[in-house]
Amino acid sequence: MTQEAFGTFPDILAICRKLGKVRISVAAAQDEDVLRAVWAARDAGIADAVLVGDRGKIEAIAEKAGVGSLDIVHEPEEAAAARRAVALVREGRADALMKGLINTSDFLRAVLDADTGLRKGSLLSHLAAFEIPGLSKLTFHTDGGINIAPALEDKKAILLNALEALTRVGIREPKVALLSANEQVNPKMPSTTDARALVEMRARGEIPAGILEGPIALDVAVSRRAAEHKGIRSEISGDADLFLVPNIETGNVLGKALVYYGKAKMAGLVLGAACPIVLTSRSETAEGKLHSIALASLIAMSPAS
Repeated sequence: MTQEAFGTFPDILAICRKLGKVRISVAAAQDEDVLRAVWAARDAGIADAVLVGDRGKIEAIAEKAGVGSLDIVHEPEEAAAARRAVALVREGRADALMKGLINTSDFLRAVLDADTGLRKGSLLSHLAAFEIPGLSKLTFHTDGGINIAPALEDKKAILLNALEALTRVGIREPKVALLSANEQVNPKMPSTTDARALVEMRARGEIPAGILEGPIALDVAVSRRAAEHKGIRSEISGDADLFLVPNIETGNVLGKALVYYGKAKMAGLVLGAACPIVLTSRSETAEGKLHSIALASLIAMSPAS
C-alpha cells in the first residue's frame, strides 16, 4: 500500500473494505453520533462494534436514530464502562477502542492503568488527519489533543508514534514539518531549538524514518512559492505529510481553523497504546467519527514495519 492509494477519507474506506472488518470496542456508547458512526462503519463493511454502556439509553437512542441491531454490553457507570471496553481489547475481542459519551480524562485513565490498561510506549499522543479542499492527499498533525507543552523528549516520542502510524499505512518516508514561527533557531523560542534537535536526532538515526525539516514556519511548509520567495531550499515545502506542532494550543487552533474556516474534514486518533484509539471532539459529527473509525481500522489491519 502506498500513500498514492488514498487522498481522501472515502479512499481509506475503500481500502478498509478490501482488508476486511475490524472490531471496535466503544466505551460509554450512549451517544447518537457515536451510534450513527459505528452503524455506518458496519454498513460500509469496515468494522463491527461492541457497545459498552447503559443498555436502556443506547437502545432508546438507537431506535430514535433508526439504527438497527447492536451488540451491547450493559455497564451504566461511565468509568466502569471504560474499563470494560479496554478489557475487551486486552482479551482479544476487539482490535481498536473508541471513546463515547465519557470525560476524556476518565477514558484515558482506563487506558493508562498500569495493571489493566493498554499502555505500550512511553507516551500517548494525538494524531489528526485532514482532508483539505484543493489538496491531493491527506495531511496529518500531531499533537493538538493530549500533550499540553511537550518537552524535547516528549516531542520525540510524539513524532515516533506518528511516524509508526504513517509508515504502517504506506507512507514510507514521511515529509515532516517541525513547526515554529520562523526558520531561525532562537534560544528564546524553545520550539526552534527543539526542532533543530529533532533534525539532528534523525541524522544520528535516533529517529528511524522521515524527511525532517525545522524549525519551519507554516507558510514555508505548505507553499513552495513562499519558500522560494524567502530563499529557502526545502525538500518538503508544499508537500509535507506530517506537521509536528510545538504545543497543544497551536495544534488545537490550527486544526479547528482548517475545519471551520477551510472546510476540511478530519479524523482523530490516540497513538502509543496497544491498539489505535478513536478519540474525537465532542462536537464532531457522525461523519467525522466514521472517518476516525476508518483510519483506526486501516492502522489496526496494517502490519508494523
